[in-house]
Amino acid sequence: MLLISHRGNIDGINKSEENKIDYINNAINQGFEVEVDVRAFNNKLYLGHDKPDTSIDNNFLLNKKIWCHAKDFEALIILQKLNCIYFWHEDDDYTLTSNGYIWTYPGKKLNHKSICVLPELFTLKDIKCAGICSDYIKRFKCS
Repeated sequence: MLLISHRGNIDGINKSEENKIDYINNAINQGFEVEVDVRAFNNKLYLGHDKPDTSIDNNFLLNKKIWCHAKDFEALIILQKLNCIYFWHEDDDYTLTSNGYIWTYPGKKLNHKSICVLPELFTLKDIKCAGICSDYIKRFKCS
């Protein structure tokens, strides 16, 4: 099962560190993949959920452990040109990722190709999917 850290969080939300390079690398070094928020400004990519906070080199996003969530149209176009994992969504129940998985809104029906997003927000008796993206991904490591 794919275990994907939400913005670098592995054991709870840490807003001051989310989407920061060292925080992301820490999660990767602990064996997790990481979903990051990517924005564009003046044809340059940045990490940041609400605004472009941290300028990044495009090569950083080529790591196959990083899932890029395009937060604006310009970022989506740039990510599409890179050979990275990316997707775009807002409030969609489902969205297809560039590597063929179904990014699934919290609480929606899952299948064998689904990435179950933020399962901590709802109650599931049995999570049957391809992967989990969570702020508490460490909880799922031994599952």
